[in-house]
Amino acid sequence: MDLKNVVEELYTLHPTQFVGARTARVDEALAAGRATLAAQIAALRRPALSAWASNLLVHSEPEQVARLLRLGEGLRQAHRKLARTQLRRLGQQQRTLVGALSQQARTLAAEAGHPLGEGAQRKVEQTLHAALADPAAAEKWASGRLVRALVPPVGFTADAERPVRPVAASHRTHEGTPPPKPEHPAATPATPAKSARRQRRAAQADRKPAQARRKAEAAEQRARHCEKEHDQAQAKAEQAEAALRELEERATELAQQLHATVELRRRMRDDLDRARDQAAQKDRAARQARHAAETARAHAEHLTT
Repeated sequence: MDLKNVVEELYTLHPTQFVGARTARVDEALAAGRATLAAQIAALRRPALSAWASNLLVHSEPEQVARLLRLGEGLRQAHRKLARTQLRRLGQQQRTLVGALSQQARTLAAEAGHPLGEGAQRKVEQTLHAALADPAAAEKWASGRLVRALVPPVGFTADAERPVRPVAASHRTHEGTPPPKPEHPAATPATPAKSARRQRRAAQADRKPAQARRKAEAAEQRARHCEKEHDQAQAKAEQAEAALRELEERATELAQQLHATVELRRRMRDDLDRARDQAAQKDRAARQARHAAETARAHAEHLTT
C-alpha cells in the first residue's frame, strides 16, 4: 500500500464513504508499522460532491484529461496574442469538450449510484472552465484529488469577440444624410429678420440628429460599463460565497482530522507503552539469565577446585 494508490481509491469513493475508508487505511498503515503513511492518509480531506465527480472523470478518462489540458494551453496563448480567429476556433472546441466531459462526469456519477443534481453539475462545468483558464487550476484538476470545485478567473472567456448590443432602431434612423428640409410653398419674400430665424431653426434641426446619435452612443457606453461592473461584482460575490462554503466545510474536515489525529496519537502511545513493557520484560529476562549464568559458572568453578 502506498499513498498514491490510497489517494486514487479514496477520491473515487462517494463522499459518504470517504471517512470510513480513510480510517480503515489509517488502521492498516499503523498495523504495518508505517506511522508516517498513516499520518499522511489521516490528513486527506473529504471531497464535495462536485469535486468527487470531477475526480471520477480524471481517473476514468486520462486521454480526455490530456486533451483538455492541451486545449487550455492553446486558449491561453490565443488570449495573450489576441488571436481572434484562433479564439473562435478554440472557443468552439471548448464548448464541445466541456459539454462532453461534463456529461461524462454525470454519467459516471450515476453509474456509481449517486446521480448529480443541477447545482453539482454546474460546479463540474465551472471546474472544467477553471482548468482551461488557469495552469494552477489545471494541475489541481488533473491530480484527481480535488476537494472543492474550482472557480475560473474573472474575465476569462473563450469567445473571440464580445457581442455588441445593437443601438436602438430609433437611433439608427438618423444615420447617414440628415432628412431633407421640408419644402414650403411659394410665399412672399421674407424680411431679413424672418430669414435669420428660419436659418437658425434649420441649423438647429441639422444638429439634432447628430446630438441624438452622440447621446445614444454615450448611453450605450454607460450601459455596457454598468453591465461589466455588474458581471464583475456578481463573479466576486460567487467567489466569496464559494470561499465561505469552503471554509465551513474545511472547519468540518479539520474537526474530523483532529479526531483522527487524536486517535492516531492514542494508538501510537499504546504501541509505545507495549514496546516499553516488552523492553522491560526482556531486560528482566536478560538479568535473570545473566544471574543464572553467573551462578552456574561459579558452581562449576567450585566443583573443579
